[in-house]
Amino acid sequence: MTTLEAFTRHPTVKTAVRDAQTASKGKHISDIVDGNGFQYVDFVMEGGGVLGIALTGYTYVLEQAGIRFLGIGGTSAGSINALMIAALGPPEEAKSERLLKILAGMPMANFIDGDQDARDFSQAALGKVGMMKLLLKAMQIVDNLSDDLGLNPGTAFFDWLTAQLQGAGVRTNADLANRLQTVPAGLHLRPDRTDRQLTEADTIGRLIMVAADITTETKVEFPRMAELYWAKPDEVNPAYFARASMSIPLFFHPFRVSNCPKNPAKWKDLAEYDGIPPDTVMFMDGGIMSNFPINLFHQPYHVPASPTFGAKIGTDRAHPAVIDKPSQLLGAVFDAARHTLDFDFISRNPDYKHLVSMIDTGDHNWLNFSMGDEDKIDLFARGAAAAAEFLETFNWTKYKSIRKGIADAFLASYTNNGAPLKLSGNSDRLVALSSH
Repeated sequence: MTTLEAFTRHPTVKTAVRDAQTASKGKHISDIVDGNGFQYVDFVMEGGGVLGIALTGYTYVLEQAGIRFLGIGGTSAGSINALMIAALGPPEEAKSERLLKILAGMPMANFIDGDQDARDFSQAALGKVGMMKLLLKAMQIVDNLSDDLGLNPGTAFFDWLTAQLQGAGVRTNADLANRLQTVPAGLHLRPDRTDRQLTEADTIGRLIMVAADITTETKVEFPRMAELYWAKPDEVNPAYFARASMSIPLFFHPFRVSNCPKNPAKWKDLAEYDGIPPDTVMFMDGGIMSNFPINLFHQPYHVPASPTFGAKIGTDRAHPAVIDKPSQLLGAVFDAARHTLDFDFISRNPDYKHLVSMIDTGDHNWLNFSMGDEDKIDLFARGAAAAAEFLETFNWTKYKSIRKGIADAFLASYTNNGAPLKLSGNSDRLVALSSH
């Protein structure tokens, strides 16, 4: 196992930290600040398998620049990072170095925990062997897919994550909630923000992990929707949420929850589901519905008190897909399914282009669970460099001006029987203004 210093003292990382600290010195990045001068943002991370190590590099540089997180969320690898950041300490603490120590020692190769046929096929697919050899290996795993609907149980990952959470003092969803609800000392809204107030909801940490309930076709946000699946959600091990979110189709067994509470009213309220509540639910990777859920903390018609930063992994439709083989077709279909809705949200809300950064992960394979230390360090450095570049260009004042224009245009387009409308408090609820 490599050392923490091998990551943090990498030349690219040291340069990124220096540049980020210079760019953020004396600069308003958010209007929510605590007594120590830390500035608070919401942060959403894309899924991307083992490439998620790059997200830790991104987070590390943000923290080194004096940025902390209230709302934190993501899908798959992004949700795992979000869960660990939430669990490792209260919101005001820097946690990326502790997370890095955990990830540096993460036994990724052990997470391929299927039988020998499953391991052989996984290695052959990652090794880019010839089609004939790959087909031979594929014939050996037909029973795995037929019986279990996936190659690897995911038990090794779940056990490892459970141990990490317990080491941080988080055994249950209630433990996690208590940690998130610790309000940073001296947290306040900058005095020049006279258009809104800092509500209780603004001051506590919020975690959202996206998973796909394919039984009821529901995009699930854990832990908020845990009560749909467990009778005693406060007692649930949060590692279950991550296991649900990272269930890569066919690579891992789907994650199942049985004996779900049957409360139609809750299903209607939380999931907008009018059908018969299921007894057993099957989860797959949240990325099949929303791999980059940048809309998690979206307030459509307000100037937010803090921005929602987003970190994407890989290249953003930089080149058209090459589709000549069945495997390429399957990959292109999967990529289109997990990206299109998120692309659509950003196209309809182009202000988010000022908040989202792309981490170029080079030629690293998102399913390379045998990745060596050198590759891990390279991914971490790539994430660090992307964060520094983003902070150098981010302009909070300009972004607020853009959002104000959007809010004003929205309000100008609506009337109530000829009476102008206004937004109620910090919410997006419209009320009619008195003619007086």
